[in-house]
Amino acid sequence: MTKHELKVKPIENGTVIDHIPANKALQVLKILGLPKEGSSVTLAMNVSSKLGHKDIVKFENRELGPTEIDRIALIAPDATINIIRDYEIVAKDQVRLVRELNGIVKCTNPKCISNTDEPIESKFYLVEEDPITVRCHYCERLVQADEIYNQFE
Repeated sequence: MTKHELKVKPIENGTVIDHIPANKALQVLKILGLPKEGSSVTLAMNVSSKLGHKDIVKFENRELGPTEIDRIALIAPDATINIIRDYEIVAKDQVRLVRELNGIVKCTNPKCISNTDEPIESKFYLVEEDPITVRCHYCERLVQADEIYNQFE
């Protein structure tokens, strides 16, 4: 019996998000609002690694911006972002939970000013990293990780 190996095609240009916790890749796509029509995304879920299991997401011909990377940190705070150009990794970075989140998370308090017709962008401060907990700048409501994830389902 021969051993078969499944390989995912390398991308020429784009972004690879590695070290996503197992079975969280779909949440990463949701928090980014992707995929959009015309974009090519490759998912590898529950892949064996040295530290257990992980997910991997590849975006062809698209480099993620800082706000998108901040969003990823809410789902996968230990993920690695690899920028690929001409099949080579030209930049590799760890995502980091930022101390201030602007326009990323919605306040769960329906009476919060950020949920009215006022032209105000949501603003949260990181209070706790495990589990992720943020505090609304305007009404001081605490929002925990599961409530953040539910906003993108």
